[in-house]
Amino acid sequence: MASRIDDEDADTVVGGSSYPVKYKSLKKSDRIDESYDSSSTHPRKGVSLHEFSKTADYALEERPFFVPVGKDGIITALEKIDKQLRESGRTGLLSNKVPVSWTGREVAPGFLGLIKHGGLPKILTKPGRYPGFPLRNWWARQWCGTKGLSDTAIQFQGLTIVQVSQNQAAVISDPQNRIFVIKNSGFVAYAIDGTYDVLAIVDQTHLSNSIKDTVTGATLGSIAEIKMRSRIASGKEQEYVVALFLNIPANNCAILQRGDDLELLPAGQHYITNPNVTLRGLFTLGENQLEMPTKDIFTRDQVPVGLRIYLKWQLMEPLKLTMHGYNTPYDALRDKTQSILTQIVAHLDYSSMVKQRSLGPDNLDDGTDPSSAFLDALRTRAMDEMHEAALEYGIILKDLAVIDRQFKGEIASTMDKLTTRALQAQVEAANVDRENSNKVKQEEGALAVARIKAQSRNTQADSEAYSVIAAAKAQAERTRIEALAEAEAIRLTAEADAQAVSVRAAADAKVTDQFARGMEMRRVEITRVQAFGDKTVFVPTDGTGVQMGNAMAVGMAAGMGNALGA
Repeated sequence: MASRIDDEDADTVVGGSSYPVKYKSLKKSDRIDESYDSSSTHPRKGVSLHEFSKTADYALEERPFFVPVGKDGIITALEKIDKQLRESGRTGLLSNKVPVSWTGREVAPGFLGLIKHGGLPKILTKPGRYPGFPLRNWWARQWCGTKGLSDTAIQFQGLTIVQVSQNQAAVISDPQNRIFVIKNSGFVAYAIDGTYDVLAIVDQTHLSNSIKDTVTGATLGSIAEIKMRSRIASGKEQEYVVALFLNIPANNCAILQRGDDLELLPAGQHYITNPNVTLRGLFTLGENQLEMPTKDIFTRDQVPVGLRIYLKWQLMEPLKLTMHGYNTPYDALRDKTQSILTQIVAHLDYSSMVKQRSLGPDNLDDGTDPSSAFLDALRTRAMDEMHEAALEYGIILKDLAVIDRQFKGEIASTMDKLTTRALQAQVEAANVDRENSNKVKQEEGALAVARIKAQSRNTQADSEAYSVIAAAKAQAERTRIEALAEAEAIRLTAEADAQAVSVRAAADAKVTDQFARGMEMRRVEITRVQAFGDKTVFVPTDGTGVQMGNAMAVGMAAGMGNALGA
């Protein structure tokens, strides 16, 4: 089967041109040619690209009574075929009837009226009503209904009309059973010998069968097989695949095969009608990763061991992989990985593999570990050899790691017992450590609580002492302030009294009238009597009485002194 490869067929789903398969991040330029573009129209020697899949496009052949549908539409194409038929001396395709408005079969605008006239098709293109006249040949005419001008496919008495939209493709079988595909266009054909059969109308963006990678589960693309029924000599009908449609997502590709030649198809929408070309497979050009178990490998001392490894790769040249006979990159890596690991493990002892169980960037050793020989061999020899081997298949190996290894046979049971005992000892030791740790934590917690309580008490005592000191200071300050206030009040009272006395004395001194002076003296006497009572005897403090009192006091004192001396 062959692909009709042209600019339109190479379009991707979104309508852009198909992208070139680029080879980036290659470490070995001598293995993979970075200058090679798999979507180029100039293929390298020995590998063809869109070359052997090109076949004659039967839709473009000059055919009698075959008119492509152009911008003028279906009616114009029907008029051209009608003209060709009449010029060749055959009966015309279009009816000569003229529509009326009062009776007859109705043909609505946008529809074609179909009449079978003596086994030949007659087409009514004008809207209106068509009566059954003339009556002279009514028995040869049969009304067959109407069809829409926008219908995708119309087949009637040898007349075939096909017009497909942007994402559709029509698979057609011509009167010679040759297959061609119509995309984004249409045609009107009238078959004199044989028929034009519409085998299928294909939605190119939603093909029926989705193809997934059986290993990684990634979607590689979708395909649809178009079959045609054919009657063989025995009279039985059988179906044969006559066309294959492919919808390849971005960053994927397909490999076609014809004999020993291979061809790469980039992402986009394609179809194949050449029976000599088959689909070899679909591939993804993105990164893939997988965990893979190996078969049992024997160490140098004949201990069987099974490894579980992690692989990360990217397919760069699907043609190389396919030429080596592999259908998936995983098949190539699996065989080569098994071979290389078998060679490495066969030169190592059991003791060098028994300790460390995994290899990766997080557990690299310093060379003193007894298992370092195994790990060093995996990091250097295995990775290097795997990288070189992968490049031969067009694959870039990006990561290789041993996740786990399982010893088998008698040594495996012995190791299980030892491992069980070791685990039990580890569990017991862990339990003791956990109990000790809990006790230590409890003591630490009690100590922390006591420390917090002591701190709380110290803080409370400091607070109380501060309160007492603050209260004493406040009381002393209050007493001092009250004393100062009282002294100041006394001073102010004394000053006021003195000032009042001074003022009264000054006022009394200013009185010069003897009568007024006498009246004042009497008022003072009255005030004194009122203050001390009317029975109080007042002794004068000046004049003769005072002097006599002083003499009597002196004499009394002298007499008392002599008596004491005797």
